[in-house]
Amino acid sequence: MTGFTFDDIPQQAGVTALVTGANTGIGYHIADELARRGARVLLACRSEDKARDAMAKIAAHTPAADLAFVACDLADLSSVEAAAQTVGKERKLDLLIANAGVMMPPLGHATAGTELQFAVNHLGHFALIGRLLDRLAQDGGGRVVIQSSIAHKRGRIDFDNLDAAKGYDRQRFYAQSKLADLLMALELDRRLRAAKSPVAAIGCHPGVAQSELMRHLGAATLLGPLMGVVLNSARQGALPALQAATDPRVTSGSYLGPYGFMEVRGNSSGRAFATDTAQDPLLAARLWETSVEMTGVDPGLAPAN
Repeated sequence: MTGFTFDDIPQQAGVTALVTGANTGIGYHIADELARRGARVLLACRSEDKARDAMAKIAAHTPAADLAFVACDLADLSSVEAAAQTVGKERKLDLLIANAGVMMPPLGHATAGTELQFAVNHLGHFALIGRLLDRLAQDGGGRVVIQSSIAHKRGRIDFDNLDAAKGYDRQRFYAQSKLADLLMALELDRRLRAAKSPVAAIGCHPGVAQSELMRHLGAATLLGPLMGVVLNSARQGALPALQAATDPRVTSGSYLGPYGFMEVRGNSSGRAFATDTAQDPLLAARLWETSVEMTGVDPGLAPAN
């Protein structure tokens, strides 16, 4: 499963894909590449204006692109519920690509009073996926793709400080949210397999890519053009998610990333390294139950054991 490139993305005619955060950066390129290959792409974004700007940009070079806007603010569970209801009216749903996120912002709070990165990057997607699993199970089963990060390697879940009341370090909380994403992807796979579901769950990460996520990094944003040369471009960063979504060789429970030096960058994608912590089923089960409690959304999947 190494060496996957943009040329390897198969045609997607007849596929319906929901992509969160599709108006900019990595999410835009995921949506763009899927649309180029004939998929119907639902752009799940907070801002309708930005989503429609992205849709116009895609349509400029793919006039036949089948695109639609879905209003979705992952920090607002009522918005997530409404988005799921909108998507539920689609004829089918084959791909749910949980890509949107925030990275190292000033301290903020959202779902159940949790810190913003944990709320948006993890809890919002947990609720969206939980509400759409039945839809994905139709028509032979779809794929859930969850965007993590190499930052997960230094993450830990501090269940006693999810609201940051005991202190906030934006890098540590970002790593926590990305570890939560990978824990969710692998736990979702375990539960889906135990339930004999046709749905596949796959994790991925973009390496270190130049994208709008960097907007909270202060002076680091000035290095954006340089980072696009030294590290991954946003388009390159989209490739692992595209492999996870479209590569027929990829199986549920896989974790993919750039196939290059230390997974930081690369012009191809392949199997990535997940830490022992990310693969800990007891930690993942605790996170799952915590997520159900905080979101009020129960995906209805029993533990694998």
